[in-house]
Amino acid sequence: MLNNDLIQSTSSWPLVEIRKLLKERKDIIKANKRIIFQTGYGPSGLPHIGTFGEVARTSMMINALNHIEKIDSELITFSDDMDGLRKVPDNIPNDEILKNNLGKPLTDIPDPFKKFKSFGEHNNQMLIEFLKKFNFRFNFQSSTENYKSGKFNNSLMRVLEKYEDIMNIILPTLREERRKTYCPFLPICPKTGKVLEVPLVEMNKKDGTVIFKSNNDKIETNILNGNCKLQWKVDWAMRWFTFNVDFEMYGKDLTESAILSNKICKTLGKKPPNGFAYELFLDEKGEKISKSKGNGISIEEWLRYASPESLALYMYPNPKRAKKLYSDVVPKTVDEYLSLIEKYPTQEDKQKILNPVWHIHNGNPPEERVIMSFSMLLNLAGSSNANNKEILWKFINRFHKDISPEKQPILDNLTENAINYFKDKVEPNKKFKKPNEKEKKALSSLIDRLNKTDESLSPEEIQTFVYTVGKENGYEKNLRDWFKLIYEVVFGEENGPRMGFFIKFFGLKETIALIKEKIN
Repeated sequence: MLNNDLIQSTSSWPLVEIRKLLKERKDIIKANKRIIFQTGYGPSGLPHIGTFGEVARTSMMINALNHIEKIDSELITFSDDMDGLRKVPDNIPNDEILKNNLGKPLTDIPDPFKKFKSFGEHNNQMLIEFLKKFNFRFNFQSSTENYKSGKFNNSLMRVLEKYEDIMNIILPTLREERRKTYCPFLPICPKTGKVLEVPLVEMNKKDGTVIFKSNNDKIETNILNGNCKLQWKVDWAMRWFTFNVDFEMYGKDLTESAILSNKICKTLGKKPPNGFAYELFLDEKGEKISKSKGNGISIEEWLRYASPESLALYMYPNPKRAKKLYSDVVPKTVDEYLSLIEKYPTQEDKQKILNPVWHIHNGNPPEERVIMSFSMLLNLAGSSNANNKEILWKFINRFHKDISPEKQPILDNLTENAINYFKDKVEPNKKFKKPNEKEKKALSSLIDRLNKTDESLSPEEIQTFVYTVGKENGYEKNLRDWFKLIYEVVFGEENGPRMGFFIKFFGLKETIALIKEKIN
């Protein structure tokens, strides 16, 4: 168990935010005897990796809380699945289904994947399944279920009661034309089933009856039991009010919305939650990741190439700094995760709390000796033409006869991840260099030296031989060019593994055969 004084004073952001929360909401937390965290999900597209980031980061804060103060807490993951579909995402099959149902609540639109009752339910389930894989503890809440079951009814009546005050908050922020038609309530059209944005002409604050004007027609309905939903900023505030939310983080692009929702929550009669605005994720071009575009990297892709723990690591540092999130960041992140896991057992307590894996693993990171980097596994996968992890394990056991998949679960998972990443991302982009006569001579000299090398030599000793061959063949002034030649000819890339370690793992005979194949 780590020293409590250290936990109380350490500057890692989850601990800083929790200490701030406990101080600023002391009386509210004491009265409620629990802390409610919330994250939001807009299921108009496939579950977005940014949503995972919110849940992962909030869970890190709950872990921090558990080490500071013993108090009940709950994480609500809320899906705004009653929202009307505004546009068809780019990466969805059978998109004619969505085109024919634009404007309807997501839970009233047939599932284009043909797996669930609705498009909203499909996307909700994808999110739930992923969060469960990572063993997050959360309470999933559906907007549709809360509206239709009547759970929001008392809060909706409160919104109607404070109608004029809410309008005074929202209207000054709207364009003049929009002000004429704006209403916090969005009725579900009884004829088309669509979510309508139409002006309110009459209301009865006692029973919740409202009349809207739609073209030349009047629609009379009731705000309760799912007949209406709320506009986004009012809906957000109403959720905070209903669930007594104490903390919610959100993307920086929602900062202005959060300011207005805070004001509305106060108007409804409760203190708004503590907020935390994080910077957005960007794709490789520096453009904002969009769930409708499907750019960047998806949850499914990351899990095909790496562990969810490595993804959580990527989410941990500097949440208020924008990050590029695409497939090229995976190998570096995995190797960083392996390095941090390896360092943790030997660190002093203060360094352990600052180590991201303490936050990722709820204060109890796994212990596993790091045998091989992900980058090395990628080169091994390519050089051996491995199509299953058993092939990679044969090479690994040459150098480490005492380990097995059962003893090294992290490494075992990485072997499969590496094969997937290599085949999807590395192999299609390889450009093998055709060496000229001088370069062929240098590489042939390397083959000759390897033929005379003893199998029992260490990776460092083999590396020295590789250096020597480079110096003897005109690369003494720039050995970087020598290794670049090897990498481009043998691996089809400008960068590669430390050759002594690669040769030891891959085998002398196999390496000689590989180089011969590439220069002939």
